[in-house]
Amino acid sequence: MSNSTLYDSDFYGWAFQQASLLRSGAYAEADIANIVEELETMGRSERRELINRLAVLLTHLLKWDAQPALRGTGWRLTIREQRRQVARVLADNPSLRRQFGELLSDAFGDALLAAQRETGLLESAFPPMCPWPAEQVLRGDSPD
Repeated sequence: MSNSTLYDSDFYGWAFQQASLLRSGAYAEADIANIVEELETMGRSERRELINRLAVLLTHLLKWDAQPALRGTGWRLTIREQRRQVARVLADNPSLRRQFGELLSDAFGDALLAAQRETGLLESAFPPMCPWPAEQVLRGDSPD
């Protein structure tokens, strides 16, 4: 079965076949085009994971600030957990730190929508742009 046929019909089998070819130095037999595509997809996936984690973190920080009477253990623990998850993604992918400002801004847009949906508050109840510097988002004093 050809590389592209296996790629389309049995991705798992294709992936292990390609790893075996690369390990053995059989580069000419490897499906380079699809390997490159998969590597790029993996990179985008890590970027999306960081944006998603940041959006959850920022959503809870927005709710924390906008609804002090509703602050509770659940929000506090979600904030702490997401900070740990963000740190883990950044530790595994340090080159994403160079894009952190852009990713934070992107995640903030998602967080605004989620905070509005989850609280029922109007958009005007929240800041239009992320009010926290990157370091505070990552290691803020509160609500830890």
